[in-house]
Amino acid sequence: MQRYIGTVVRGIRTPIVKSGDNLVDIVVDSLEKALESENIKMRDKDVVAITESLVARAQNNYCSTDDIAKDINDKFSTEIGIVFPILSRNRFSTILRGIAKSGKKVHILFSYPSDEVGNSLMDPNLLYETKINPYTDVLEEKEYREIFGEEVKHEFTGIDYVRLYREILNDNCEIHFSNDPKTILNYTDEILIGSTHTRFNLKRMLKDSGGKVVLGLDDILNHSIDGSGYNEEFGLLGSNFASETRLKLFPRDGETFVNEVQKKLIEKYNKEIEVMIYGDGAFKDPIGKIWELADPVVSPAHTKGLAGTPNELKIKYIADTDLKDMDTEHATAAMKEKISHKNANLVGTDETLGTTPRRITDLLGSLCDLTSGSGDKGTPVVLIQGYFDNFATE
Repeated sequence: MQRYIGTVVRGIRTPIVKSGDNLVDIVVDSLEKALESENIKMRDKDVVAITESLVARAQNNYCSTDDIAKDINDKFSTEIGIVFPILSRNRFSTILRGIAKSGKKVHILFSYPSDEVGNSLMDPNLLYETKINPYTDVLEEKEYREIFGEEVKHEFTGIDYVRLYREILNDNCEIHFSNDPKTILNYTDEILIGSTHTRFNLKRMLKDSGGKVVLGLDDILNHSIDGSGYNEEFGLLGSNFASETRLKLFPRDGETFVNEVQKKLIEKYNKEIEVMIYGDGAFKDPIGKIWELADPVVSPAHTKGLAGTPNELKIKYIADTDLKDMDTEHATAAMKEKISHKNANLVGTDETLGTTPRRITDLLGSLCDLTSGSGDKGTPVVLIQGYFDNFATE
């Protein structure tokens, strides 16, 4: 029988998860209740995804601003230069409060007109009118205020991040604007990379250019401080605001967790089920220009069946070329035949023109992030069915 419905995505509600809860059982029980309530049957290759914040909370993977201050003082000796921090209360304000507690003077180097993920520091049109060259020109805070105003608010949050960060640091800071990361070396040779996705290149560049201490956020809280949470691989990257003095870190031991959930689901439903943890999706807002991915990865852990990239034909391309002279019935049959007998590796072939060249976990994670939302939907678990079906699936 032909399937008339393709991919279906459902947000699954769970109880409020607390530190120390058995999240494996909570996920399996919540999924069972949801399936029974809607008379849904599990199928082979269904995907169950759990948001990273739920995993980290159950693990009690938290740190305090005191923990951050201690690690900063252990790793830096003099003034600190923070290069290209993200503009975010959720992502960076508590980190900055921890740095402030270290007592060290801070130099902040902002990229402009926006940060790494697209949050704007200024109106790009106004920047163009000033004839400032963002590729070469260095601005100090006084010049920034004279040109762009005493209050420059983010379009969506209404926050003036330059003012906010200065207030968090109790004015024990200097603020600079440049797109050349080496500019920070004019002020200090002890540097903390604030960006996420460019951190490896920036570390190498600043070390080669004379940086005495060059670390990234992934090097802070990458081990426990007096019993605190930590993340060995990502440190403070992927962390989120829990309070003004407390951060929830990116989850640890994710592979163990997804494998345990998968084992229980397979035992329960006797189906080949895949499991993943997801964080931010990877997509760009066309209006606000914000690239959603502030986490270091979309999926910090997944079961083996979700590795790799899609291997898909582009139906639209083939319909307009190989099948353009066929009637609907014969074109449909021919398309199904092509899909059923496609090569195992279609990379570089014309038949893939227009397909999305991304990892399966990045595509699924983006889908999950949009489904669960970032507010009060209360669906931190997502069930995806039919994702691996195609036009030829019966």
